[in-house]
Amino acid sequence: MSHKHEKLLHALFQERPAGNIHWREIEALLHHLGASVESLSGARLRVKLNGVEGVLHRPHHGNTLDRSGVQHVREYLAHARVTPALYEASRQPEPEVKKHPR
Repeated sequence: MSHKHEKLLHALFQERPAGNIHWREIEALLHHLGASVESLSGARLRVKLNGVEGVLHRPHHGNTLDRSGVQHVREYLAHARVTPALYEASRQPEPEVKKHPR
């Protein structure tokens, strides 16, 4: 994951998330994570990530999400098992298994 996506993921899961996250950054993160995104009617999107399907809403007036929009994206990502803690755990190197020479 790029530094930009990692920083966005941490910003989404802050205790008090910002209310000025750009929607295009969210879409880029979803695509980077391997999500399939399908446009529905209006501002709705069907997103499927890690076997979890959900409906997200693009911002209606402008390109940035307000706090409730950020909260909705955050809840969806948590259900899809994409959180900063899980990402950090997946980055930890596997312990080396030493083989004894015969």
